[in-house]
Amino acid sequence: MDWVRGKEIGHGGFATIHLAAPANTCPSDHPPLMAVKSCDAALSSSLRHERQVLSELGDCPRIVRCFGDSITAERGGQELYNVLLEYAAGGSLADSLKSRGKPLSEAEIRRHTRSILEGLEFVHSKGFVHCDVKLQNILVFPNGAEEVKIADFGLAKRAGERLAKGGKQGGFEWRGTPMYMAPESVNRNEYEPPSDVWALGCAVVEMATGRPAWGSRAESNAYALMIRIGVGDAIPEMPEGLSEQGKDFLMKCFAKNPKKRWTARMLLKHPFLALDCVNDDEDVVRDCGVEFEDSSPRCHFDFEDWASVQCSRRSWESGSLSPSSETDSDPSFTGELTALEITADSSSAINRIGKLASHERPNWEHSEGWVTVR
Repeated sequence: MDWVRGKEIGHGGFATIHLAAPANTCPSDHPPLMAVKSCDAALSSSLRHERQVLSELGDCPRIVRCFGDSITAERGGQELYNVLLEYAAGGSLADSLKSRGKPLSEAEIRRHTRSILEGLEFVHSKGFVHCDVKLQNILVFPNGAEEVKIADFGLAKRAGERLAKGGKQGGFEWRGTPMYMAPESVNRNEYEPPSDVWALGCAVVEMATGRPAWGSRAESNAYALMIRIGVGDAIPEMPEGLSEQGKDFLMKCFAKNPKKRWTARMLLKHPFLALDCVNDDEDVVRDCGVEFEDSSPRCHFDFEDWASVQCSRRSWESGSLSPSSETDSDPSFTGELTALEITADSSSAINRIGKLASHERPNWEHSEGWVTVR
Protein backbone atom coordinates (compact mmCIF):
# COMPACT_ATOMS: atom_id res chain seq x y z
CA MET A 1 0.00 0.00 0.00
CA ASP A 2 1.28 3.45 -0.90
CA TRP A 3 1.15 6.02 1.86
CA VAL A 4 2.35 9.51 2.77
CA ARG A 5 4.21 10.25 6.01
CA GLY A 6 2.81 13.04 8.20
CA LYS A 7 3.89 14.73 11.43
CA GLU A 8 5.57 12.91 14.31
CA ILE A 9 3.17 11.97 17.09
CA GLY A 10 5.41 9.91 19.37
CA HIS A 11 8.67 8.07 19.84
CA GLY A 12 10.08 5.21 21.84
CA GLY A 13 13.46 3.72 22.60
CA PHE A 14 13.99 2.35 19.09
CA ALA A 15 11.25 3.78 16.86
CA THR A 16 9.38 6.95 16.01
CA ILE A 17 5.68 7.18 15.21
CA HIS A 18 4.20 9.45 12.56
CA LEU A 19 0.77 10.04 11.17
CA ALA A 20 0.32 8.45 7.77
CA ALA A 21 -2.33 8.77 5.11
CA PRO A 22 -3.00 6.45 2.17
CA ALA A 23 -1.89 7.78 -1.20
CA ASN A 24 -4.54 8.86 -3.67
CA THR A 25 -3.97 5.64 -5.61
CA CYS A 26 -5.11 3.46 -2.71
CA PRO A 27 -8.61 1.93 -2.55
CA SER A 28 -11.18 3.88 -0.57
CA ASP A 29 -11.64 1.10 2.01
CA HIS A 30 -8.38 2.02 3.75
CA PRO A 31 -8.64 4.24 6.87
CA PRO A 32 -8.09 7.98 6.26
CA LEU A 33 -5.36 8.10 8.90
CA MET A 34 -2.87 5.54 10.19
CA ALA A 35 0.08 5.52 12.57
CA VAL A 36 3.39 4.41 11.05
CA LYS A 37 6.08 3.11 13.40
CA SER A 38 9.53 3.50 11.83
CA CYS A 39 13.14 2.70 12.65
CA ASP A 40 16.46 2.26 10.89
CA ALA A 41 16.21 -0.84 8.69
CA ALA A 42 19.53 -2.11 10.03
CA LEU A 43 18.21 -1.97 13.61
CA SER A 44 14.70 -3.20 12.98
CA SER A 45 14.71 -6.67 14.58
CA SER A 46 12.32 -5.67 17.37
CA LEU A 47 9.90 -3.89 15.03
CA ARG A 48 10.00 -6.81 12.59
CA HIS A 49 9.25 -9.12 15.51
CA GLU A 50 6.22 -7.00 16.44
CA ARG A 51 4.99 -7.16 12.85
CA GLN A 52 5.36 -10.94 12.85
CA VAL A 53 3.50 -11.35 16.16
CA LEU A 54 0.61 -9.18 14.96
CA SER A 55 0.47 -11.19 11.74
CA GLU A 56 0.27 -14.49 13.64
CA LEU A 57 -2.32 -13.17 16.08
CA GLY A 58 -4.69 -12.01 13.36
CA ASP A 59 -7.60 -9.64 13.79
CA CYS A 60 -9.11 -9.01 17.21
CA PRO A 61 -11.32 -6.03 18.10
CA ARG A 62 -9.31 -5.52 21.32
CA ILE A 63 -5.90 -5.38 19.62
CA VAL A 64 -4.55 -2.58 17.43
CA ARG A 65 -4.77 -3.59 13.76
CA CYS A 66 -1.75 -3.83 11.49
CA PHE A 67 -2.07 -2.85 7.81
CA GLY A 68 1.30 -4.12 6.62
CA ASP A 69 4.94 -3.04 6.48
CA SER A 70 7.38 -1.50 4.02
CA ILE A 71 10.92 -0.19 3.59
CA THR A 72 11.36 3.39 2.47
CA ALA A 73 14.38 5.42 1.37
CA GLU A 74 14.49 8.69 3.27
CA ARG A 75 16.45 11.86 2.66
CA GLY A 76 20.17 11.29 2.96
CA GLY A 77 19.87 7.73 1.73
CA GLN A 78 18.70 6.26 5.04
CA GLU A 79 16.52 3.18 4.80
CA LEU A 80 13.64 2.92 7.26
CA TYR A 81 11.56 -0.10 8.13
CA ASN A 82 7.91 0.87 8.67
CA VAL A 83 4.90 -0.84 10.19
CA LEU A 84 1.47 0.65 9.45
CA LEU A 85 -0.91 0.50 12.41
CA GLU A 86 -4.39 1.57 13.39
CA TYR A 87 -4.39 5.21 14.53
CA ALA A 88 -5.70 5.96 18.03
CA ALA A 89 -6.84 9.58 18.12
CA GLY A 90 -7.18 9.48 21.91
CA GLY A 91 -3.55 8.58 22.53
CA SER A 92 -2.71 6.16 25.31
CA LEU A 93 -4.72 5.49 28.46
CA ALA A 94 -1.77 6.91 30.41
CA ASP A 95 -2.07 10.18 28.45
CA SER A 96 -5.82 10.29 29.09
CA LEU A 97 -5.36 9.73 32.82
CA LYS A 98 -2.69 12.43 33.03
CA SER A 99 -4.70 15.00 31.07
CA ARG A 100 -7.79 14.67 33.27
CA GLY A 101 -5.70 14.96 36.44
CA LYS A 102 -7.79 12.56 38.50
CA PRO A 103 -8.48 8.81 38.73
CA LEU A 104 -11.04 7.11 36.52
CA SER A 105 -14.50 6.31 37.83
CA GLU A 106 -15.19 2.70 38.75
CA ALA A 107 -17.56 2.36 35.80
CA GLU A 108 -14.75 3.46 33.45
CA ILE A 109 -12.29 1.11 35.16
CA ARG A 110 -14.67 -1.82 34.73
CA ARG A 111 -15.23 -1.04 31.06
CA HIS A 112 -11.56 -0.57 30.20
CA THR A 113 -10.42 -3.55 32.26
CA ARG A 114 -12.90 -5.81 30.55
CA SER A 115 -11.69 -4.68 27.11
CA ILE A 116 -8.03 -5.23 28.05
CA LEU A 117 -8.83 -8.68 29.45
CA GLU A 118 -10.70 -9.66 26.30
CA GLY A 119 -7.58 -8.74 24.35
CA LEU A 120 -5.30 -10.64 26.74
CA GLU A 121 -7.53 -13.71 26.67
CA PHE A 122 -7.26 -13.68 22.86
CA VAL A 123 -3.46 -13.24 22.96
CA HIS A 124 -3.04 -16.06 25.47
CA SER A 125 -5.37 -18.36 23.54
CA LYS A 126 -3.10 -17.88 20.51
CA GLY A 127 -0.10 -19.02 22.55
CA PHE A 128 1.53 -15.62 23.12
CA VAL A 129 2.44 -13.46 26.12
CA HIS A 130 2.45 -9.66 25.74
CA CYS A 131 5.16 -9.07 28.39
CA ASP A 132 4.64 -5.29 28.61
CA VAL A 133 1.05 -4.60 29.65
CA LYS A 134 0.82 -1.03 30.98
CA LEU A 135 -1.34 2.05 30.48
CA GLN A 136 1.16 3.50 27.99
CA ASN A 137 0.48 0.50 25.73
CA ILE A 138 -3.31 0.72 25.97
CA LEU A 139 -4.60 3.03 23.23
CA VAL A 140 -7.84 5.01 23.33
CA PHE A 141 -10.23 5.21 20.37
CA PRO A 142 -12.83 7.94 21.00
CA ASN A 143 -15.56 6.37 18.87
CA GLY A 144 -18.65 7.47 20.79
CA ALA A 145 -18.00 5.58 24.02
CA GLU A 146 -14.25 5.43 24.63
CA GLU A 147 -12.83 2.13 23.39
CA VAL A 148 -9.38 0.82 24.31
CA LYS A 149 -7.09 -1.63 22.55
CA ILE A 150 -3.78 -3.31 23.38
CA ALA A 151 -0.75 -2.11 21.41
CA ASP A 152 3.06 -2.49 21.27
CA PHE A 153 3.90 -6.18 20.87
CA GLY A 154 7.65 -5.57 20.49
CA LEU A 155 8.45 -7.59 23.63
CA ALA A 156 5.84 -10.31 23.09
CA LYS A 157 6.95 -13.95 23.17
CA ARG A 158 5.47 -17.38 22.71
CA ALA A 159 4.21 -18.98 25.90
CA GLY A 160 6.69 -21.57 27.13
CA GLU A 161 9.56 -20.11 25.12
CA ARG A 162 12.66 -19.70 27.28
CA LEU A 163 14.45 -16.38 27.10
CA ALA A 164 18.10 -16.23 26.10
CA LYS A 165 20.58 -15.78 28.90
CA GLY A 166 23.51 -13.44 29.01
CA GLY A 167 21.73 -10.14 29.67
CA LYS A 168 23.13 -7.25 31.64
CA GLN A 169 21.52 -8.53 34.83
CA GLY A 170 23.89 -11.48 35.26
CA GLY A 171 22.19 -14.05 33.06
CA PHE A 172 18.67 -12.65 33.12
CA GLU A 173 16.93 -10.84 30.31
CA TRP A 174 14.52 -8.58 32.13
CA ARG A 175 11.83 -7.37 29.79
CA GLY A 176 8.92 -5.05 30.33
CA THR A 177 8.50 -2.16 32.75
CA PRO A 178 9.75 -2.71 36.35
CA MET A 179 6.65 -1.26 38.04
CA TYR A 180 4.47 -3.80 36.21
CA MET A 181 6.70 -6.87 36.58
CA ALA A 182 5.43 -9.98 38.36
CA PRO A 183 7.35 -11.72 41.18
CA GLU A 184 8.16 -14.76 39.02
CA SER A 185 9.60 -12.48 36.33
CA VAL A 186 11.89 -10.83 38.86
CA ASN A 187 12.93 -14.05 40.62
CA ARG A 188 13.03 -16.65 37.84
CA ASN A 189 13.04 -14.72 34.57
CA GLU A 190 9.61 -16.25 33.91
CA TYR A 191 7.26 -14.49 31.48
CA GLU A 192 4.08 -16.45 30.94
CA PRO A 193 0.35 -15.52 30.77
CA PRO A 194 0.12 -15.07 34.59
CA SER A 195 2.71 -12.27 34.39
CA ASP A 196 0.39 -10.37 32.02
CA VAL A 197 -2.40 -10.76 34.59
CA TRP A 198 -0.19 -9.32 37.35
CA ALA A 199 0.63 -6.35 35.10
CA LEU A 200 -3.09 -5.86 34.42
CA GLY A 201 -3.66 -5.62 38.19
CA CYS A 202 -1.01 -2.88 38.36
CA ALA A 203 -2.80 -1.05 35.53
CA VAL A 204 -6.13 -1.26 37.39
CA VAL A 205 -4.53 0.21 40.53
CA GLU A 206 -3.13 3.07 38.45
CA MET A 207 -6.51 3.75 36.86
CA ALA A 208 -8.13 3.82 40.32
CA THR A 209 -5.54 6.04 42.03
CA GLY A 210 -3.90 8.06 39.27
CA ARG A 211 -0.50 6.84 40.54
CA PRO A 212 1.74 3.85 39.75
CA ALA A 213 0.80 0.71 41.66
CA TRP A 214 3.99 0.76 43.77
CA GLY A 215 3.97 4.53 44.29
CA SER A 216 5.69 7.39 42.50
CA ARG A 217 9.04 6.77 44.23
CA ALA A 218 9.31 3.35 42.59
CA GLU A 219 10.52 5.03 39.39
CA SER A 220 13.70 6.33 41.06
CA ASN A 221 15.28 3.01 42.09
CA ALA A 222 14.43 0.05 39.89
CA TYR A 223 16.62 -2.43 41.79
CA ALA A 224 15.05 -1.56 45.15
CA LEU A 225 11.65 -2.06 43.52
CA MET A 226 12.74 -5.45 42.16
CA ILE A 227 13.66 -6.58 45.68
CA ARG A 228 10.32 -5.35 46.99
CA ILE A 229 8.42 -7.23 44.30
CA GLY A 230 10.43 -10.42 44.41
CA VAL A 231 11.07 -10.85 48.14
CA GLY A 232 8.41 -11.37 50.79
CA ASP A 233 4.64 -11.12 50.61
CA ALA A 234 4.23 -7.45 49.63
CA ILE A 235 1.71 -6.63 46.90
CA PRO A 236 0.54 -3.23 45.61
CA GLU A 237 -1.72 -1.39 48.03
CA MET A 238 -5.45 -1.70 47.42
CA PRO A 239 -7.09 1.58 46.24
CA GLU A 240 -9.24 2.95 49.06
CA GLY A 241 -12.08 4.12 46.84
CA LEU A 242 -12.47 0.83 45.00
CA SER A 243 -15.44 -1.40 45.77
CA GLU A 244 -15.02 -4.70 47.63
CA GLN A 245 -15.59 -6.51 44.33
CA GLY A 246 -12.80 -4.46 42.78
CA LYS A 247 -10.42 -5.23 45.64
CA ASP A 248 -11.22 -8.94 45.41
CA PHE A 249 -10.55 -8.77 41.67
CA LEU A 250 -7.13 -7.27 42.37
CA MET A 251 -6.32 -9.96 44.93
CA LYS A 252 -6.92 -12.54 42.20
CA CYS A 253 -4.43 -10.65 39.98
CA PHE A 254 -1.84 -10.27 42.76
CA ALA A 255 -1.54 -13.89 43.89
CA LYS A 256 2.22 -14.18 44.46
CA ASN A 257 2.20 -17.77 43.23
CA PRO A 258 1.51 -17.62 39.47
CA LYS A 259 -0.08 -21.08 39.64
CA LYS A 260 -2.73 -19.66 41.97
CA ARG A 261 -3.30 -16.47 39.96
CA TRP A 262 -6.55 -16.25 38.02
CA THR A 263 -6.36 -16.45 34.24
CA ALA A 264 -7.71 -13.78 31.90
CA ARG A 265 -10.64 -16.05 31.08
CA MET A 266 -11.47 -16.51 34.75
CA LEU A 267 -11.21 -12.80 35.51
CA LEU A 268 -13.73 -12.04 32.77
CA LYS A 269 -16.22 -14.02 34.86
CA HIS A 270 -15.38 -12.19 38.09
CA PRO A 271 -18.33 -10.24 39.57
CA PHE A 272 -16.34 -7.02 39.16
CA LEU A 273 -16.60 -7.43 35.38
CA ALA A 274 -19.06 -10.22 34.67
CA LEU A 275 -22.06 -9.38 32.53
CA ASP A 276 -23.93 -12.46 33.76
CA CYS A 277 -24.56 -13.68 37.30
CA VAL A 278 -21.68 -15.50 38.99
CA ASN A 279 -22.19 -17.12 42.37
CA ASP A 280 -18.70 -17.56 43.77
CA ASP A 281 -15.06 -18.34 43.02
CA GLU A 282 -15.68 -22.09 42.83
CA ASP A 283 -18.23 -21.55 40.06
CA VAL A 284 -15.70 -19.55 38.03
CA VAL A 285 -12.95 -22.14 38.50
CA ARG A 286 -15.31 -24.95 37.51
CA ASP A 287 -16.80 -23.11 34.51
CA CYS A 288 -13.33 -22.30 33.18
CA GLY A 289 -12.11 -25.87 33.68
CA VAL A 290 -9.06 -24.72 35.64
CA GLU A 291 -7.20 -26.84 38.17
CA PHE A 292 -4.73 -24.94 40.32
CA GLU A 293 -1.56 -26.94 40.83
CA ASP A 294 -0.23 -27.25 44.35
CA SER A 295 3.29 -25.91 44.54
CA SER A 296 5.98 -28.01 46.21
CA PRO A 297 6.48 -27.05 49.87
CA ARG A 298 9.68 -25.16 50.62
CA CYS A 299 9.60 -25.80 54.38
CA HIS A 300 7.44 -27.58 56.97
CA PHE A 301 5.26 -24.49 57.38
CA ASP A 302 4.08 -24.90 53.77
CA PHE A 303 2.21 -28.16 54.45
CA GLU A 304 -1.53 -28.09 54.90
CA ASP A 305 -2.83 -28.46 58.45
CA TRP A 306 -3.10 -32.12 59.35
CA ALA A 307 -6.45 -33.43 60.52
CA SER A 308 -6.30 -34.69 64.09
CA VAL A 309 -8.36 -37.57 65.39
CA GLN A 310 -8.85 -39.15 68.77
CA CYS A 311 -7.99 -42.81 69.17
CA SER A 312 -7.58 -45.43 71.88
CA ARG A 313 -4.30 -46.94 73.03
CA ARG A 314 -5.37 -50.22 71.44
CA SER A 315 -5.95 -48.60 68.05
CA TRP A 316 -2.58 -46.83 68.30
CA GLU A 317 -0.74 -50.08 69.09
CA SER A 318 -2.50 -51.95 66.29
CA GLY A 319 -1.48 -49.32 63.77
CA SER A 320 -5.04 -48.19 63.09
CA LEU A 321 -5.49 -44.46 63.62
CA SER A 322 -9.09 -44.24 62.52
CA PRO A 323 -11.71 -43.10 65.06
CA SER A 324 -13.18 -46.12 66.86
CA SER A 325 -15.74 -46.95 69.47
CA GLU A 326 -12.88 -48.64 71.32
CA THR A 327 -11.96 -45.20 72.67
CA ASP A 328 -14.85 -45.36 75.12
CA SER A 329 -14.87 -49.12 75.81
CA ASP A 330 -11.17 -49.92 76.28
CA PRO A 331 -10.55 -50.28 80.05
CA SER A 332 -6.84 -49.67 79.62
CA PHE A 333 -7.46 -46.30 78.05
CA THR A 334 -7.01 -43.61 80.67
CA GLY A 335 -6.79 -40.52 78.52
CA GLU A 336 -7.25 -39.23 74.96
CA LEU A 337 -4.45 -39.60 72.49
CA THR A 338 -4.22 -37.29 69.45
CA ALA A 339 -2.48 -38.61 66.37
CA LEU A 340 -1.96 -37.62 62.74
CA GLU A 341 -4.42 -39.27 60.41
CA ILE A 342 -2.16 -41.39 58.20
CA THR A 343 -2.48 -44.75 56.51
CA ALA A 344 -0.71 -47.46 58.53
CA ASP A 345 0.74 -50.65 57.10
CA SER A 346 0.37 -54.13 58.58
CA SER A 347 3.04 -53.61 61.27
CA SER A 348 2.16 -51.62 64.35
CA ALA A 349 3.43 -48.12 64.95
CA ILE A 350 5.26 -49.21 68.11
CA ASN A 351 7.05 -52.05 66.27
CA ARG A 352 8.11 -49.70 63.49
CA ILE A 353 9.49 -47.19 65.96
CA GLY A 354 11.17 -50.00 67.88
CA LYS A 355 13.19 -50.97 64.83
CA LEU A 356 14.82 -47.53 64.94
CA ALA A 357 15.87 -47.90 68.59
CA SER A 358 19.17 -49.38 69.80
CA HIS A 359 20.63 -50.22 73.22
CA GLU A 360 24.11 -49.26 72.03
CA ARG A 361 25.36 -45.74 72.38
CA PRO A 362 26.17 -44.08 69.05
CA ASN A 363 29.84 -43.59 68.17
CA TRP A 364 29.94 -40.06 66.82
CA GLU A 365 33.70 -40.29 66.15
CA HIS A 366 33.18 -42.91 63.44
CA SER A 367 33.17 -40.86 60.23
CA GLU A 368 32.79 -43.57 57.57
CA GLY A 369 29.66 -43.09 55.53
CA TRP A 370 29.15 -39.44 56.51
CA VAL A 371 28.35 -37.03 53.72
CA THR A 372 29.61 -33.45 53.74
CA VAL A 373 26.78 -30.98 53.06
CA ARG A 374 27.57 -27.42 52.11
